[in-house]
Amino acid sequence: MGNSITPAEWQVMRVAWTLGHVTSTEMIDILQCKVAWKPATIKTLLRRLVQKGALKTTRVGRAFVYEPQVEEQPTMNQAADELFDNLCEMHVGKTLLHVIEKATLSQSDINQLQDLLAKKAATAPAEVPCNCVPGMRCEED
Repeated sequence: MGNSITPAEWQVMRVAWTLGHVTSTEMIDILQCKVAWKPATIKTLLRRLVQKGALKTTRVGRAFVYEPQVEEQPTMNQAADELFDNLCEMHVGKTLLHVIEKATLSQSDINQLQDLLAKKAATAPAEVPCNCVPGMRCEED
């Protein structure tokens, strides 16, 4: 996909991924209940997502049907990678702690995290260095 998905576009994609295919009228009905956007705003978001290659549109009679062209989990993983690639490596751990603290996780998610953390602990460094400016250290918050 060419450009990153914006926060508003994520709302549209979540509906599209959940339903698999959705008309513009259905999308408007769902999002107006959820976030109270105007139909023109939603149509603009749909058009942008088609331009970005995230959605495909097909005309069926008088309706436009939208279908995801990117998979949900890989797209979310890419967005997370882009975010964490922009953070100081020294602060990634604290940011992950914050995310995990706020998230609702299933027992399976927690077990997988515990297993992964146990494996990573075996080779983890005592401290992660700052990677912001070569030769300098940033202050830890």
